[in-house]
Amino acid sequence: MAGKIYLVGTPIGNLDDITYRAVRVLKEVDLIAAEDTRHSRRLLGHFEITTPLISFHEHNELEKSQELVGKVKQGTNLALITDAGMPGISDPGYRLVVEAWKAELEIVPVPGPTAMISALVVSGMATDRFTFEGFLPRKKNQRQERLRELIIEPRTMVFYEAPHRLLATLTDILEIMGEDRVVMVARELTKKYEEKIRGRVSDVLQHFSEYLPKGELVIVIEGKGIIKLKAETQGWEEMSVIQHLQLLVDAGMTKKQAIRTVAQERGLSKSEVYQEAIQIEIN
Repeated sequence: MAGKIYLVGTPIGNLDDITYRAVRVLKEVDLIAAEDTRHSRRLLGHFEITTPLISFHEHNELEKSQELVGKVKQGTNLALITDAGMPGISDPGYRLVVEAWKAELEIVPVPGPTAMISALVVSGMATDRFTFEGFLPRKKNQRQERLRELIIEPRTMVFYEAPHRLLATLTDILEIMGEDRVVMVARELTKKYEEKIRGRVSDVLQHFSEYLPKGELVIVIEGKGIIKLKAETQGWEEMSVIQHLQLLVDAGMTKKQAIRTVAQERGLSKSEVYQEAIQIEIN
């Protein structure tokens, strides 16, 4: 009989956040796959968990996924843990889950804390609809392009970021999304030096320019409100297609987004709108 794969959430900082169920499962399974075995041994030692460990990280995930699935098919009960939080969120766990589905194995979530949800709920921004964007690209031009794509995103946005890239990222957010956006940067959540800085982009950037950040970071950015977006684009019925396009671009859309929106609102094909768009210069 095949075993099961348990996706076990572990604390993002404070060890008291682990659940009774998580400790029980980690003690009862036959094998634990960990992103960093050295890091995980400290956690397991704290709770007197002696289950054997195996390494599973981004550099061996494809090969290891197939190996671990093979073990589970033969009856091994496996727990997957990450360095902090829920497996599969911005870590290699996704690949193992995909292979497990292919092999028709049972996958059991054992919920635990996640940094993105912890930051979101204390941000004071809308939580009824949000989008998790993971890490922004490291290269400046790619990062800026991703932010341009998100200018008109109406939902609250949550990102992870490394401390040494925070100032560059906030600078790009300020330049591309505007200083009127509200952001919150949370660092070291649930740990001794937990800090949450919230305000306009320019104010938050100024703070971290004076006090360089350390530790794990989450950035939460308010979305482009539907009401605000509609207010910026209302009255297009009285405009020409070119004026409509320019209005949307001025509101923050890319040329591609503006063409798609104008086509939808006017009941035109994108090719028709594109023919109008090439007559003017839109960056």
